[in-house]
Amino acid sequence: MSTIEQAKGLIAERKFKECEALICTAMFEHPHDPIPHNLMGLMLESEHRHLEAMKHFRAAYALDPTYRPSSWNLECFSGFTMPHPCAFFANDCVIHPEKEQEGNLK
Repeated sequence: MSTIEQAKGLIAERKFKECEALICTAMFEHPHDPIPHNLMGLMLESEHRHLEAMKHFRAAYALDPTYRPSSWNLECFSGFTMPHPCAFFANDCVIHPEKEQEGNLK
């Protein structure tokens, strides 16, 4: 099971201490990888620690601007409303056509 899958499960189960340990280990082992920072941002958002979460999304973006989940989550959590669901994986960064059409009707 990947670190992303493990973190997603721990966040869903609200096991934040375990999740933080997992993510911190990943950050230590892969200091230039955006994935652990994106995961930390998602965990912190789940704990309603928005400002800290945004720092990690920005760090992930700074490490690799091509890593789509970090820019997706920056957009998702930076406004007053969530324009789309958050992203754990790159394939989560897809707006479904029916949602896009609904947005165009407004």
